[in-house]
Amino acid sequence: MDVKAAPNGVATIEDRILRITGYYGYYPGYSSQKSTSRSSVTRCKPSTNCSSSHSGISRQLSPLPVTEDSSAPILELQSRGSSGVCGHRAERQNRSGDDGTQMHPENSNRGNRLKARCLSCTAVVLKAVWGLLIILSVSSSWVGTTQIVKITYKNFYCPFFMTWFSTNWNIMFFPVYYSGHLATAQEKQSPMKKFRECSRIFGEDGLTLKLFLKRTAPFSILWTLTNYLYLLALKKLTATDVSALFCCNKAFVFLLSWIVLKDRFMGVRIVAAIMAITGIVMMAYADNFHADSIIGVAFAVGSASTSALYKVLFKMFLGSANFGEAAHFVSTLGFFNLIFISFTPVILYFTKVEHWSSFAALPWGCLCGMAGLWLAFNILVNVGVVLTYPILISIGTVLSVPGNAAVDLLKQEVIFNVVRLAATIIICIGFLLMLLPEEWDEITLRFINSLKEKKSEEHVEDMTDSSVHLRSRSRANGTVSIPLA
Repeated sequence: MDVKAAPNGVATIEDRILRITGYYGYYPGYSSQKSTSRSSVTRCKPSTNCSSSHSGISRQLSPLPVTEDSSAPILELQSRGSSGVCGHRAERQNRSGDDGTQMHPENSNRGNRLKARCLSCTAVVLKAVWGLLIILSVSSSWVGTTQIVKITYKNFYCPFFMTWFSTNWNIMFFPVYYSGHLATAQEKQSPMKKFRECSRIFGEDGLTLKLFLKRTAPFSILWTLTNYLYLLALKKLTATDVSALFCCNKAFVFLLSWIVLKDRFMGVRIVAAIMAITGIVMMAYADNFHADSIIGVAFAVGSASTSALYKVLFKMFLGSANFGEAAHFVSTLGFFNLIFISFTPVILYFTKVEHWSSFAALPWGCLCGMAGLWLAFNILVNVGVVLTYPILISIGTVLSVPGNAAVDLLKQEVIFNVVRLAATIIICIGFLLMLLPEEWDEITLRFINSLKEKKSEEHVEDMTDSSVHLRSRSRANGTVSIPLA
């Protein structure tokens, strides 16, 4: 639409806009010539040839005085006029392509998140499955070891020789670990290189003769005492009673850690320690404080105490160890036992404290079965810490109590009275209380608060649903209910 000419010579609104915006191809009277050229410009379909329109536009725009800087917009105008509807479609396709490129990273991020969640869920499920298998393996190996010892005692009673023989099998711990390393690791290492790497548990210099005697001797003595006292207790008590009393070592570990290592004080673990001591007294009372019963309880409690002292001293002097370092250390204990403690069963043999007629008369099947299961138990305890949650290893240990009880009932070697059953249950409950984490009270409070919040949210939702229902009913009846603030 034309308007009156302005004093500066600009005749139309389009000329004003072009002049203000600084369009390169602008000159006075541009819009009037453009309006005349529009009549000759025709839109072309995508399938038709637009050569006529190209020639018409170029003929009309050729006499215009155009500089080099203004050539680009005019060529752009010619391309737009020649493209017609095709140009609009191309622009839409470009825009849709840009939108697709913007949406593609979001979709990829969502896919990555879903993959990460699936991988985390798979890892948790695998860890739980491994935990279940480890629990069953740990409890069955410990039950098998205890029951084979009871069977061996029927024809052969040499507890120290059995302890020495089974401890020598610890030498095979590191070769088993290295075999697993060769089967699973991507970067294989030589045996000596792996041995030196795992010997860092003794210090930066590795294993020296001085450290071998200084660090290995006390732990080897404690290891031997723990197993020897455990075997002595199995001669006086049933397998169920001994395995239940041995579970008290968790309470002794807490007490020693609290006193020696200055660990955090926890009231629930004090209660668990008291329950363990109560179970010990009740176990001795179950047979009316019979002499063999009291001696057997003393042996079992002594075995649990030396086991607790071993764990506390290990934590004090050597700290935490990974699977390879634990395998190296246990194999070192086996070497020390073979070299320095072999004279003890020889002395007991010649003094006829532990005597047997000939080596052919020894029950090698039972001895090898006991030593193999004992070695398997130690390997599973250390492997389980790597593959699954450490708390499951302790649960597998306490499950050996009902396992031994089931075997003793089948063999008809034990008669459970009320006192013995109560003592076993109290000791097991105290053991489970020891497994509670240090922040168990905070975790419990958070869980209770979350339950309260969920209940309050459900109550609010019920109130809103009821108010909406009342409003709909009142509107249907022709009245409006206004809730009070």
